[in-house]
Amino acid sequence: MSSVTLERRLANYRAAVRLDPVPTVAAQRQTMAGALRLAEAIGGEVVGEALEAVVRCEPMTVVLPVDREALARLPGQPPADVPLVCLDTETTGLATAAGTMAFLVGLGWWEGDRFRQSQLILPDQPNEPAMLAMIEAHIPPSAWLVTYNGRGFDWPLLVTRYRMARRPAPAHTGHLDLLPFVRRVFRHRMVDARLRTVETELLGVERHEDVEGWQIPGRYLDFLRAGVVEPLVEVVRHNREDVRSLARLLADVVARFAGPTPLAEADPGDLAGLARAYAREGRLDAALACLDAATSRRRDRASADDDDWWLPQRPVDYGGRPTRLAAAFGPPRVDSPWTEDRVLVERARLLRRLGRFADAAAVWEAIGAGAGPLSPHAWIEVAKLREHRLRDLPGAFAAAERAWRVVERRRQVGRFDPALDEALAGRLARLGRRLEARRAAERPAAAGGFR
Repeated sequence: MSSVTLERRLANYRAAVRLDPVPTVAAQRQTMAGALRLAEAIGGEVVGEALEAVVRCEPMTVVLPVDREALARLPGQPPADVPLVCLDTETTGLATAAGTMAFLVGLGWWEGDRFRQSQLILPDQPNEPAMLAMIEAHIPPSAWLVTYNGRGFDWPLLVTRYRMARRPAPAHTGHLDLLPFVRRVFRHRMVDARLRTVETELLGVERHEDVEGWQIPGRYLDFLRAGVVEPLVEVVRHNREDVRSLARLLADVVARFAGPTPLAEADPGDLAGLARAYAREGRLDAALACLDAATSRRRDRASADDDDWWLPQRPVDYGGRPTRLAAAFGPPRVDSPWTEDRVLVERARLLRRLGRFADAAAVWEAIGAGAGPLSPHAWIEVAKLREHRLRDLPGAFAAAERAWRVVERRRQVGRFDPALDEALAGRLARLGRRLEARRAAERPAAAGGFR
């Protein structure tokens, strides 16, 4: 077990078992003293006294306009007329079980074009009910939550804390978790989908001297046990930037896909991922528009200066000195690059769902005409469409024969696929029988016509 993992587990355990259920008057005074020191260090204030005390910090408001009408037209986004509340938590652990607490909750919302924030910090664990009440006051029942992995972590954790406090979690209308959207649309260009990576790769934001996630529980524990304030200041700053990045990401998504810039100027891989998001909602025409825009972008792959990250031969550049592993095996690659053939496959499948079978077959034929590994599979898809949708049995047999010729050529250079060979041989035999049966049925009719 690595030292980082062991330290994280120890910090989580110590934070979970720390407190007495009924703090003494002396303990409450100590809590207030620590809360006042923390409020002074972060430029915040202490709201309430004794067990009702919560440290609140309101960072500087920033101008961050988001076109809500344009955002609402994108897949999975909230309606234009509902308030949005960005939410991010810092916790005593990475689980959502009863032993994990959210000691810092960052909230953000829009007032016109200005983005306001409020951060609520728990000065001691017995003060949690007071902080839960303040969180509830910031979330209108008509609001949509905006989080990053909030459906899987932040919100379930808070729901657990509300249940343990014997009170219902704040009601809200919807929940926009941006992590699935980022994975679907942008993951192919990034080494991972962490929010910090999104900031660097998409938003052009670089954090300096930021605290690592595994360090956060231990820093809060140091504050509880010894009143050490300075390390916790960096955690507050980390949370502030996380919440602000949620707002920046929404604005960036609007600018990329819903603003005045046409889709034809967007990156092909992003458009292909966006098409999948549209298709999941059944908005097939919008999905097809994205794929049409993606396929219209012609890339000069032969250029030595080509910096297109979406090409499969483009390695990920981590920066710094190369490691021994990178020297031995080469640098890591981006995840699932949207190659031209892959975009065409997505387009062909979408055309089939739209009932445009001839157009789908034409796209598969374009893929099959290439020399890539998808060529035989493309001709099989052409055969399927011609047989079952276009009612063109001779054309289906001809497409299957093309697939067989491609397989034979690949077999000659040592590329074997026994499963494909068996399936294709069975398809050719079945199509041959159907063609022969049709010809046999047509002969008596033809002969009868001459009598």
